[in-house]
Amino acid sequence: SRGGLSVAEKMLARKSLSLLAPASRRAVAAAGSRAIHLPSREAKDSRWGKTAEDFERVQKIFKQHRACAVLRTPTAEAAPKAMQAAVDGGFKIVEFTLTTPGCLDSLTNFRAKHGSNVMVGCGTIMDIEDCQNALDAGSEFIVAPVFVPEVVNWCRERNVVIIPGCTTPSELYAAYKAGAPIQKLFPGVAGGANFVKAVSAALPMLRINPTSGVELDNAHEFLNGGACSVGLVGCLFPPDAIASGNWDQITANAKTVLDNVAKCGPYKK
Repeated sequence: SRGGLSVAEKMLARKSLSLLAPASRRAVAAAGSRAIHLPSREAKDSRWGKTAEDFERVQKIFKQHRACAVLRTPTAEAAPKAMQAAVDGGFKIVEFTLTTPGCLDSLTNFRAKHGSNVMVGCGTIMDIEDCQNALDAGSEFIVAPVFVPEVVNWCRERNVVIIPGCTTPSELYAAYKAGAPIQKLFPGVAGGANFVKAVSAALPMLRINPTSGVELDNAHEFLNGGACSVGLVGCLFPPDAIASGNWDQITANAKTVLDNVAKCGPYKK
């Protein structure tokens, strides 16, 4: 009807209301049938909420170790073996991506195996449902290839560290203002480490995490240029090594890049 809600909007509102606690549902219902913008809940009241201490803990680990192993494999069977090889080479932060078959199962099992010795996150997060599924699987942080404000807002309200993908200085700053404590530079940009150095100098509040374009022998250049941390993808996990099951090569790659990273020391900002 004129001025009312469409059938689709009513269905969306009912579905959203079902996720709220009873008290919250009553509050929304009292506002009338036109209220479709639902109030967000405090982190402590959310099934996916983290503590402020956990929010700081995740950031502290990124500042300390400064390198994350980012894995994409074509099969579910290869994922845990490849990631274990990276951990054997010294990685303390790892990211399973939703583009890998069986990603969430691998993530859950990896956390159960390594406990607090390795921090495990989930990448290629595109929407809030992806966030929820990743957190249910045990993800300690969230990584997205793009900056989706509603996803960043949802995570920040729940003390979940999210690292959204950004390309320009404006986008990096917008992600920071939206509540992303670390900003992923993706894809690679012209200038590489020099770009990071220039942006970090102009916008020192940012904590940039370059991923694309970072190699085994240049990761330290990004870190010395002002990056908070880096993500290692194809150079750490060569497709031919994964296809042939050459896990020793991945372990050797991990040791090489982490030796370079260690020379930079912890992030100071």
